[in-house]
Amino acid sequence: MDVLAIFRFHAVDEVDFDVDLRKLQGQERLDVFFGFLREIGRRLGKPVLMDPEGDEGHPVLGFDVEADRVVRLADPQVR
Repeated sequence: MDVLAIFRFHAVDEVDFDVDLRKLQGQERLDVFFGFLREIGRRLGKPVLMDPEGDEGHPVLGFDVEADRVVRLADPQVR
């Protein structure tokens, strides 16, 4: 099962990427995406944060290095 990530390199110390959340419907695809976040975080030894589009700096979920798992960081806002 594939998940498309589009990477953008805006800064030397940051890796930005986009995913189409419409493609992450269902538990199996969500598990693949969480595995992707975990793998990046483990390899870099750094947290991997997911911000809503257009709302940078307010992550809603991410990989927590110390917990070694993906965690919810904030409740998504209903728009």
